[in-house]
Order: sequence, then C-alpha cells, then structure tokens
Amino acid sequence: MAEEPQPKTVHEGATTAGDAEEDVQATAKSAEDRKAAAALASLDARGDDSGSAAVDQDAVSKAMKNLGGAGGAADKKDVRKVKVDAADVALLVDELDLTKPKATELLKANEGDAVKAIKAFIAVS
Repeated sequence: MAEEPQPKTVHEGATTAGDAEEDVQATAKSAEDRKAAAALASLDARGDDSGSAAVDQDAVSKAMKNLGGAGGAADKKDVRKVKVDAADVALLVDELDLTKPKATELLKANEGDAVKAIKAFIAVS
C-alpha cells in the first residue's frame, strides 16, 4: 500500500493538543516560536467552545442588568437631592484618600452624614 507523506505538523500517536505541543516545542528554536506554536495548537483544540461562550456572555449580561432590580432608578433620584457640606467632602478626601466625586457620592448615599459615610466605607473595605 502506498502511503502519502504527512505534513510536519502531524505526528503519529499525538491525540491531544498537549502531545502535539510537546513535539512542537522540541523543534521550535526560540521561546516566542514555542509560544506561537502552543497558541496555534490550542486554537485548533477548542473547536465549538466559542459559540457557547457567546451564549454565556449574553446570559451574564442579562443577569447583571437584572441584579440592580427595578427600584434602582428611584433610589438614584433620592440620592441626588441630598445636600452635601463641602467640609464633609474635604474630610472624606483627606481621611479616606477618595476623590472629590467619590466622596460626594458616598456622602449622598449616606444622607450627607459624614460619620455614616465613613462607617459605610470602612464596613465595605
């Protein structure tokens, strides 16, 4: 029986990408060549996984949108109505190493009370 010669990348007995990767590493000269060869071998091994990853990404994005709940918009409007003292903002900026917008947001979320804001910041950290 006459057999056709196989390409250099096909190795007899290599069943997984790891086996092929080991053979490629032996023939590759530099580290960059080995990394490139390993990346190409892993692309071939993955197959249809990319389609399911896209579906999972959609599911994750839907779950993240639903995580906030329906009451999120009403809470944001109430937070914006809170007046914040500039001295309290300066206190949070100095003591907690926050930026002014973050300090203002933290104060508004805690009804403008600096003590509550500091306790909330420490409790989360």
